[in-house]
Amino acid sequence: MMSSCTPVSMTGGTQYLGAGTFSGTGTPNNLPPDNVSFWDGGAGNGPARLHLDLSQQVANFYRGDVLVGRSRISSGDANHHTPTGKLSILEKHRDHVSSRYGDFVFPDGTVARANVDIKTDKAPAGSRFAGSPMTNFMRLTYDGVGMHKGFLPGYPASHGCVRMPENMSAIFFENVQLGTPVLVTP
Repeated sequence: MMSSCTPVSMTGGTQYLGAGTFSGTGTPNNLPPDNVSFWDGGAGNGPARLHLDLSQQVANFYRGDVLVGRSRISSGDANHHTPTGKLSILEKHRDHVSSRYGDFVFPDGTVARANVDIKTDKAPAGSRFAGSPMTNFMRLTYDGVGMHKGFLPGYPASHGCVRMPENMSAIFFENVQLGTPVLVTP
């Protein structure tokens, strides 16, 4: 059973990723600094398991009972909820592309309309749909929700997926297997 109350062990060699001193002048694109994400993958023993804490907007990676990594996330927004409960990694696809969300683009590559949902938005004449890249996709549900590289504004903002920083999505992707348990709590 995964629990946020489980005591965590940390070993030496922890690498904090993206952490730094925040001067109050902002970060690139005025995004919050990442002082949460880290990886200490050499620690722990036992099977991998994940705990996604939506209230804290973090993904915790355990080996046995040892926390070996943590990542900032951006989960589903108020209109597109991230499912909660006991899930597992159903598929891994490094170069996944959304079949639902993306942009309508013209043949020359210019964007006709950005951030569309092909189930509700109509393509402008002469344009085609180009799905959003979801690099390091780790599928959690059969209807398309997964964990992947994405934009992290510092709050829930996705269409239900769990966005992660690129470096952390790559690390998690490399260290999960099909069937890895994922507990998602509100």
